[in-house]
Amino acid sequence: MSIEITTPIGEEIIENLQVGDTVEISGWILCGRDAVLPKVLKMIEDGTVQTLGVDLRGQVIFHTAVSPAGVGPTSSNKLEIESSIAPLSAAGVKLHLGKGQLHAETIAALDRSNAVYAVIPPVTALLGAKTSETRVVAFPELGMEALHLIKVDRYPAIIGAAHGRSIYD
Repeated sequence: MSIEITTPIGEEIIENLQVGDTVEISGWILCGRDAVLPKVLKMIEDGTVQTLGVDLRGQVIFHTAVSPAGVGPTSSNKLEIESSIAPLSAAGVKLHLGKGQLHAETIAALDRSNAVYAVIPPVTALLGAKTSETRVVAFPELGMEALHLIKVDRYPAIIGAAHGRSIYD
């Protein structure tokens, strides 16, 4: 049985998730990967992140690009992506979606911010059918790697890191 999650995500939802839980995510989620995440981190540091028009608190960020072919996870353990997880979690992001094993330091940072990481299978066609709207939030010059906001319905994922533990341990 999957746990249904709707964005924005409250603290109590995250507190109850465990490694290995299957979830289905619905609502608006952010999409970004190695080209855009460092730009978002700079906005957090500069105190200008609110100009995005999206509240990061309770948000989901999917490590992906958005293209006409659809969306599919990229490796979350790429330097630019994994190094964004701790500061984005501290800024309020509650769930990070991607693929691959994270370092122990990143898992500990997720725990400190009461955030989790979920592994999403690379099934672009399935995810495309569960995505109803997309729009560019910032950095349109990056094309499909811009920061996107997408509306999803029951995106399937498995909690891969929560409360200091990893599915890869």
